[in-house]
Amino acid sequence: MFALFSGSDDLPQPYDATRVENGFVDWKNLTSTTRYQTLGNFITRIADDTTGQQYLTAIFGNSPFLSRCVLRDPEFVAELANAAPDDVRDSLFLRAREECRVAKNEADVMKALRQAKSRLALLTATADLSGTWGLQSVTASLSDFACLALNLTLEFLLRAEARLGAIELDDIEDPCRGSGLVIIGMGKLGAGELNYSSDVDLIVLWDQEVVRYTGKRGPEDGFVRLTRSMVKIMQERTADGYVFRTDLRLRPDAGATPVALSMLAAESYYESVGQNWERAAMIKAAPVAGDLEAGRGFLDRISPFIWRKFLDFAAIDDIHSIKRQINRHKGHSSVTVPGHNIKVGRGGIREIEFFAQTQQLIAGGRDVSLQVSPTCEALYALADSDRISRDVADEMTDSYSYLRRLEHRLQMIADEQTQTLPSEPDALLHLAIFAGYADLASFENDLLSHLTRVEGHYANLFEDSPDLTIEGDIAGNLVFTGTDEDPETTLTLQRMGYSDPGTVSAAIRRWHHGRYRATRSVRSRELLTELMPVLLAALADTVNPDAALLKFDEFLGKLPSGVQLFSLFYANPDLLHLVAEIMGGAPRMAEYLSRNATLLDVVISSDFHDHLPDRETLKEELATVLEQARDIQDVLDYIRRWSHGRRFQVGVQTMRGLADTSQIGLALSDMADVTIELLLPRLIAELAERHGVVPNGQFVVIAMGKLGSQEMTAASDLDLTFVYDHPDDISFSDGEKPLSTSEYYARLSKRLINALTAMTSEGRLYDVDMRLRPSGAAGPIAVRLDGFRKYQHKDAWTWEHMALIRARVVGGPIELSDKVMAIVKEVLCLPRDPEKLQNDIAEMRERMHQEHRTENAWSVKHVRGGVIDIEFISQYLILRHAAESPEIIDGKAAAAFRKLSDAKHLDPDIANELIENTLLMRTLQGILRQTTADVFDETDAPEGLKNALAKSTNEPTFDSLRIKVKETEARSFDSFKKIIGVPMSKSIEK
Repeated sequence: MFALFSGSDDLPQPYDATRVENGFVDWKNLTSTTRYQTLGNFITRIADDTTGQQYLTAIFGNSPFLSRCVLRDPEFVAELANAAPDDVRDSLFLRAREECRVAKNEADVMKALRQAKSRLALLTATADLSGTWGLQSVTASLSDFACLALNLTLEFLLRAEARLGAIELDDIEDPCRGSGLVIIGMGKLGAGELNYSSDVDLIVLWDQEVVRYTGKRGPEDGFVRLTRSMVKIMQERTADGYVFRTDLRLRPDAGATPVALSMLAAESYYESVGQNWERAAMIKAAPVAGDLEAGRGFLDRISPFIWRKFLDFAAIDDIHSIKRQINRHKGHSSVTVPGHNIKVGRGGIREIEFFAQTQQLIAGGRDVSLQVSPTCEALYALADSDRISRDVADEMTDSYSYLRRLEHRLQMIADEQTQTLPSEPDALLHLAIFAGYADLASFENDLLSHLTRVEGHYANLFEDSPDLTIEGDIAGNLVFTGTDEDPETTLTLQRMGYSDPGTVSAAIRRWHHGRYRATRSVRSRELLTELMPVLLAALADTVNPDAALLKFDEFLGKLPSGVQLFSLFYANPDLLHLVAEIMGGAPRMAEYLSRNATLLDVVISSDFHDHLPDRETLKEELATVLEQARDIQDVLDYIRRWSHGRRFQVGVQTMRGLADTSQIGLALSDMADVTIELLLPRLIAELAERHGVVPNGQFVVIAMGKLGSQEMTAASDLDLTFVYDHPDDISFSDGEKPLSTSEYYARLSKRLINALTAMTSEGRLYDVDMRLRPSGAAGPIAVRLDGFRKYQHKDAWTWEHMALIRARVVGGPIELSDKVMAIVKEVLCLPRDPEKLQNDIAEMRERMHQEHRTENAWSVKHVRGGVIDIEFISQYLILRHAAESPEIIDGKAAAAFRKLSDAKHLDPDIANELIENTLLMRTLQGILRQTTADVFDETDAPEGLKNALAKSTNEPTFDSLRIKVKETEARSFDSFKKIIGVPMSKSIEK
């Protein structure tokens, strides 16, 4: 009686009998409404007819969505029952076209399209469930309607723009033709393969050579607004539903470009930074709405990008990697049906599409028969060209059809864009029954056979290529192509230890889109694709993988280029583990590395992890480097390059605990020493070219502070003082342009400071602090020897004598060096008033405390009981007792405490405690200065750094280290108060 429903053998059985019963009640009740009284006879007859009952039972018992469609539109059900489905479809399309063309406003268009879409959903479902239409007819009808809806929407919007005078059109009755505005359909829409609840993937383009846009804000702004209106018409939910969810993310660099793009900009993108996955996406591209001729012209122009006739090995490897990023899982767990994603999961639709597309990309430029869009056509084209066997093409096509039909059933239930099978047994049984199975076991067996077959064929594709997968217990997909998140990749990242896979994927997609300079070249992105699994595994080995990856993202964003570095990683995969370690636990080093990525070259040298070299070795090495210098600029650059490499080595050894605090401080100080020692004679020679030399004159560089005591940290500046001397009868240099001796040595001093601090193409060497020179900032930059002696004896403050304890000559002739150090010892051994000494030091410490007040126990320099308090104790005791025991003078606090104890000026127990406290504070200071750019805050510090701090101090946990630090600082502060006391003017607040 009802021809369309007569395929009763194909109709599925109902899953939910209660829904069937309720559905029939609601159906029959329609006769009581005024609107449907004229349909009363049809409503009753179909409910009583055997085939009609089977049809409604299949709908009511399986699909809440289709049930609503039936109950909302019995008139259309009557139309379905009395006409062939092709005729119904044609009539539906014609009606939509007529209603949109007479629409007075946007709301009319939205209503017409939504009603048509709802009816199309019921038509395609009915034709599909009854077996009247095969898969191709279903997908073609859905795709054709999407094209129609987009065209009708554009026609309405273009007419509206023309009425406003914003655009000139060739024909107001056919506004799309010649407009220059086109919609490129991507994916399943472009190939005419839309699924039941599919999104439509679109790229909106306008041809600047064709468009005659006359709006005030220009075509880009105008077409962006028009595109947003188009998206609203298509996907905004109203009482009538929606037309199609619309996705514009496949356009070039979607995160950085407008939603409507000029063809010129798009072509430029594809020619310069287009990726192989975008080539794969473009295989299915087709103009679907708007100015189709302009769209075809655009695709013709980028055809060389899609179908490359010649591919180098790197490009082929990158295409292979599109496939290889999906793990083969050989030897790992088997596929399970519950919760499986039949699109992007193992053995799913995506694998069939990639199976075809990757081979099309490689060979399609030379074999035009492969330049086809539909997946099944592509499979048979590959078979016809002998690239796969006919059996493989048959099996993959059969599985593709099976999975697509199952996808439709899954989406028909609730009109959801999903490809994930239910996890619950009851819901899975529901799907099995709706798919035509009598029981769950039969459904699972059939589905598994398809998934396993697809997986096997996919695994054999490019099987000789190197594996781009993660092995072991965390094996899984690592797919970052396209715009959609891959569920399997999300699970893989979670298993690897990443807590926010979405952020990880977003960052990696930025890299692939060429957002950073380092990833703009094709070769850099190809290398990065190859490196991705080992890179993610290395970052996952850090304590906080997510934070480490974001640091790596920052690092990548600051690199000027990427090919050289990625090639280095490719040849030396262990480097990635070092970089991951730095990103995860040493923010300061990560920042430093981002500015000096070439430092990684030194890591592969054979001695990088050996014991840190001594001073003589460093001197010989730098001297050899400087032999190549042609001028002073070369000297400055070569020294910087050498210094950065050696200091990076110290940083890595600090981070990895390969060197202790004293070794690190000595190594950094030795580097500064030899830098000054080898730089100074070259600067003197350069100065002499114009100004000559001071006859019998001498010049020395005195190091103070951390350099003076050979305890430098990564963040230490150079505290320097310059002293010179010459015969009394010499007043000027002897050059072509003579200078007074004071001016001569002032210029030499300034040249040295500039050489150390200037920013060149290789960066900066050091910051220099001259405040410890006689008279500080008010004094001359270089002082003559007798002036130095007089100042220290008569005018220097107590704190300046404290600073002299760490004085050490690091550059200049031995004769003057010995004289300077004799003065230093002479001054330090002067008898002193103990009470005045105590009060001067206590007052100075109080001023510093007020200026740098902190309660942060990790601010180990300034916190009470920290480095300054400990150093002040040692310096006080040295100044107090050096007159009687000069052997106690030592710039290193720990060594001084030992000497003070041996000389009976400090209780041995207190000395041992202070030595232990000194070593702890210096260890923490050394690591923190090397790894952190700011004050250490444990609330947001990397877990890797916390662990490194605990390990370096032999503490089992960071929590136990925190307790130890606070207790140590308390003891040191107690010692300070007992030994030095408080200033007479004020008590010290803890």
